[in-house]
Amino acid sequence: MERHNLLHEFPEYQDKIHQLKISNSHFRELFDEYHELEHEIHQINNGEKIVIDEHAHELKAKLLFMKDELLSILEIK
Repeated sequence: MERHNLLHEFPEYQDKIHQLKISNSHFRELFDEYHELEHEIHQINNGEKIVIDEHAHELKAKLLFMKDELLSILEIK
């Protein structure tokens, strides 16, 4: 399965992602949480980790919500 890390999802914001990770603690926390959640979902999709479908859907919904929040920060300025 394909990974969905932020640098892959938003390559046009690569420099800004790096800058915000250094300068914005809220962004860094969201970025780290997104990365951990994306990794967990990748393990589920590859069968490395087993969860019930409902939980997997909840995790994916949370990931999308977080991605939207991170994108809204990236789009400022």
